[in-house]
Amino acid sequence: MIKFIINGLLRDRNRSFFPIIIVAIGVWLTVFMQAYLTGVMGDMIDTTARFSTGHVQIMSKAYAENKDQVPNDLALMDVAKIMSEMQAEYPEMTWVKRITFGGLIDIPDVNGETRSQAPVMGFGIDLLSPGSTEINTMNVAKSIVQGRLPENPNEILISDLLADRLEVNLGDAATLLSSTMFGSMIMHNFKVVGTIRFGIMALDRGAIIADVGDVQHALDMEDAAGGILGYLPNRIYNDDTALGIVERFNQRYEDEADEYAPVMGKLIELSDLGGYLEMAGSMSGILIFVFVIIMSIVLWNAGLLGGLRRYGEVGIRLAIGEPKGHIYRSLIYESIFIGIVGSIIGTALGLGCAYWLQVVGLDISAFLQNTSMMISNVFRAEITDETYYIGFYPGLFATVIGTMLSGIGIYKRQTAQLFKELEV
Repeated sequence: MIKFIINGLLRDRNRSFFPIIIVAIGVWLTVFMQAYLTGVMGDMIDTTARFSTGHVQIMSKAYAENKDQVPNDLALMDVAKIMSEMQAEYPEMTWVKRITFGGLIDIPDVNGETRSQAPVMGFGIDLLSPGSTEINTMNVAKSIVQGRLPENPNEILISDLLADRLEVNLGDAATLLSSTMFGSMIMHNFKVVGTIRFGIMALDRGAIIADVGDVQHALDMEDAAGGILGYLPNRIYNDDTALGIVERFNQRYEDEADEYAPVMGKLIELSDLGGYLEMAGSMSGILIFVFVIIMSIVLWNAGLLGGLRRYGEVGIRLAIGEPKGHIYRSLIYESIFIGIVGSIIGTALGLGCAYWLQVVGLDISAFLQNTSMMISNVFRAEITDETYYIGFYPGLFATVIGTMLSGIGIYKRQTAQLFKELEV
C-alpha cells in the first residue's frame, strides 16, 4: 500500500510538488533560525565568561552589590589563600584572579608633556606567570595586531583603535592615571609593546591589558583583586554545576557580617543574561509552533484544492466500496511521505545556510559603535545535534495536520450522491 501511494505521488507531481516546496521553506527557516540563535547566544555566554564574569566569580559582598561601578576600593582580600582553597576543592576547574579598572592613559611627547590622552578600561590578568591560562582564555595572543605579548614588568597592550587615535607607536611610554584601592590618585608608567583587537567593540574602543601583578602594584592592591574567576572543565558552562558550587561556597560564609567577606555568583546572575537565555531557549519551540500553524493552514488550503481536483478519484474509490477510513488514512500516508521529503530538503538548505554563517559570519560592527555590551562584531551560527532534526517537527506535523483537516470532507460524502457525481 505504501509503495502504491509513493508511486502515485511520483507519477502525479501536482499532488506533491507544491506541498513539498511549502514544507521545505518552513523547515529551511526553522533550521536556520535555530542555528543562528544558538550561535549568537552561545557567543554571548562565551564572551561574557571570558572577559567579564567567568563561569563563577568570587567577590567581596560590598563589591558584588556595586559591581557595575567596578569599585576596586571594595576589592576582595586574601586572594592567594582563597585561590589555594578553591583549587584544592575543585582541582578540575581553572581559577584566576583579575582586576578590572578605569582611568586615563596619557601619552607624553619627547619633552615629557602630554601629547594625547583618552579614557580607558583596563584588565589586569596573569600574563607573566609560566603556564598561565589567561592568555588563551582571553584570546590575547591571537588578538595582537602589532607587536608582541608583554614579557617584562610594566609592559602593556593597548587597543589598536585607541593606538591609532592617540598616535601611539610600539615602544612609546604610556602613563596610567587612576585611583588606588585606598582612594588616592596614582600615575604609573608603562611601555606599549603591542596593539590588540578582540573583535568586540566595547573593548576595541579603549582597552588596555597589563599583567595583574603590575596592576596590583600600581593600584596598591597587594594580595587583592576585583574578583577570582572560575572556569568549568573545557570552558563549557553548565548552569546546574555552577549553581551547586555557588551554593556550597556561600553557605560557608553566610553567617559573616563583614562586608568584605567573600561571596560567589554564577555567570547567569552576574551578567543578567538569564532573561535572554530563557527567551532564546523558548524561541525554538515558538518557531516550531508558528511554522506548524502557518504551514498547516497553507497545506490545508492546498489539500482542499487538491481534494477538488481529485473529487472524481475519491468518488470512484468510495463507489467501488473502499472504506472512508482507508481513504483518509491513505491521504495521511501521502502527507507523511511529503513531510519527510520536504523536511530533508529544507534541513539540507538550512544546514547549508547555517554552515555558511558559521564559517563566514555576519559583520555587525557598524551597529555596535556605541554599545557597552560584550557582543562580538561578527555574528555566527552554530550547528548542533538539534539542528539536524528540529526541522522535522514542523515538517511532519504541519503536513499531517493540514491533511487531516482537509480530509475531513471525505466523511461528509454521501454514497447516494456518488452516481450523480460520476455521471457528471
